[in-house]
Amino acid sequence: MVGSQVPVIDLGPWRSGGPQDRARTAARVDEALRAAGFLLVTGHGVDPSLPARIREAARAFFRLPAAVKEPYAVTVGGRGWLGPGAEANSYAEGTASPPDLKESWSFAADDPTGDPYVDAEWFRPNAWPAEVPTLRPLVTEYLDLMRTLSDELLELLATALGLDADHFTRHTSHPTWGFNLNWYPGTETVGPPLPGQFRIGAHTDFGTVTVLDRQLGAGGLQIHTDADGWQDAPYDPAALTVNIGDLMARWTGDRWRAGRHRVLPPPADTPAEELISLVYFYECDAHTRVESLPAPVGRVVHDPVDSHAYLRGKLDAISVTEAG
Repeated sequence: MVGSQVPVIDLGPWRSGGPQDRARTAARVDEALRAAGFLLVTGHGVDPSLPARIREAARAFFRLPAAVKEPYAVTVGGRGWLGPGAEANSYAEGTASPPDLKESWSFAADDPTGDPYVDAEWFRPNAWPAEVPTLRPLVTEYLDLMRTLSDELLELLATALGLDADHFTRHTSHPTWGFNLNWYPGTETVGPPLPGQFRIGAHTDFGTVTVLDRQLGAGGLQIHTDADGWQDAPYDPAALTVNIGDLMARWTGDRWRAGRHRVLPPPADTPAEELISLVYFYECDAHTRVESLPAPVGRVVHDPVDSHAYLRGKLDAISVTEAG
């Protein structure tokens, strides 16, 4: 079962244990990322009341009338409201599908680098809904925690590969990131799903690591592995779900797999089910050259890519207006 391939990693021994504890943690991470590309992480230090308060504020916005939300509408990669029909994530794999059954409020890196060209594309100001003023301080606090945790995870990943701890974080001095508040309403709101329609279609994420705070639901997250196919993702209320994205998989020469996943459509037998996920997508400094680690660490040598040319291509692909 997929649960056996997605271990719960307690960061406590990694942070404060001796060399054997740290080595044991790193080995478990390596094994899990080879199998499924996913981990559950506890001991992360995020007070559970914070995501709960973010959900409360986000829910207040998403339940507003469409006419109130419309002025905040943006396209994929923008900062603001992604309304119904804005995304179809399966296009990232080249698979056509109906649009995803969700709405999102999307944030992204907003601390300018001083390079006008880079800043115009990747470091624009975020938007905040005036109707829900409590959202900004909560999200700001959460984003600070996610940045620190993501760098810590990248150091753990580097150690798991037998590399210097800063092998990846030397490329995150001024990184890009994305943060989505994903609202998955029930069929009462979105109607019955079309054939092949999901809350989020099957895809892999695009960056280095993704940190997800999710809710358990019948129409929830599923993970795909070669051994088990599609299975419900394991859930621990104390854990954050972590997966690696395409850039990290390429960086490791496919030693690790980008975690393929989807979110099931609203279940017919619980049509009122409503879930909100907090999804932090970590990346790297703009236009980092991502080169595959050679054997014996890596298995496949990919052509080097410009990290942000790669990211832009993926973001364009999942946009329904771009994908046609």
